[in-house]
Amino acid sequence: MQRRPVGASGLQVSRIGLGTMTWGDDTDVEAAGEQLRAFVEEGGTLVETADDYGGGTAQQVLGGLLGDVVRRDDLVVAGRGSPPPGPLGEHASRATLLSCLDATLRRLGTDHLDLWQIPGWDTRVPLEETLSAVQIAVYSGRVRYAGLVAPRGWQLATVVERSTPLGNVARPVSAQVEYSLLARRPEIELLPAAEHHGLGLIAWAPLGRGVLTGKYTDGTPADSRAASAVLAGYVEARRTERSTRIVQAVLTAADGLGTSPLSVALAWVRDRPGVAAAVVGARDAAQLRASMAAERLVLPAEIRTALDDVSEPV
Repeated sequence: MQRRPVGASGLQVSRIGLGTMTWGDDTDVEAAGEQLRAFVEEGGTLVETADDYGGGTAQQVLGGLLGDVVRRDDLVVAGRGSPPPGPLGEHASRATLLSCLDATLRRLGTDHLDLWQIPGWDTRVPLEETLSAVQIAVYSGRVRYAGLVAPRGWQLATVVERSTPLGNVARPVSAQVEYSLLARRPEIELLPAAEHHGLGLIAWAPLGRGVLTGKYTDGTPADSRAASAVLAGYVEARRTERSTRIVQAVLTAADGLGTSPLSVALAWVRDRPGVAAAVVGARDAAQLRASMAAERLVLPAEIRTALDDVSEPV
């Protein structure tokens, strides 16, 4: 699998990343281990996790696999900090962020994150305080690079401006946001700002929360996320009249190319300007390998244009 730099930084990641949102819930330890092994065998490096995935369970599962299933040094571990306000202050306060980071490292059983993605905007906390948490984390060796979670374009620009006097240590290198044929709003403001300031986009839900695979065209499969009590609402938000038209275009393109709708949708996101990586989740190793197959697909220009037109952001 090819690797790309994250924005203008020296950090490199695989073009397709592995998400762990369901680990410990719908994906048990054995299945998670099979996924991780298959991912590394295919050349994948970027593994994304978050402290709110299963209340920390996903990180515990991943931590148990590091060293036993794959070498820690073979991965770029991206941890997303999403701490709720608590006794130490608001979610972007220095105390809360660093406490959350330490808990993440304990669950993962590692001494550092390669990429620490944090909420970079909290009106109740001075931005300089949030950035100082990044400085401390990097200087202490607990974090190699930092990124932002779902910022608006002007917020990203402000964070970059305020971090400049602090040196490159606190400057973000990435922005993580939902981005797919069904969710193209980042193109309006965020992507141009990220490209201008040298940040790479980490796209989550590049398959439109599973809708772009075409699995929901004729109903809701019993083993799908939409049939899960936990994730049904997450998927239903992307099942609209507009998405039906886009999914049909993806199905038509896949049929014409002799490939899967999954590969078409994932290749489209992967090769969008400014995207460093697209992060996918999977039920099992077989499903993950199907996603990894998209690595070999290059969409013809005419198909890319047709998909662009039918999914134009609104």
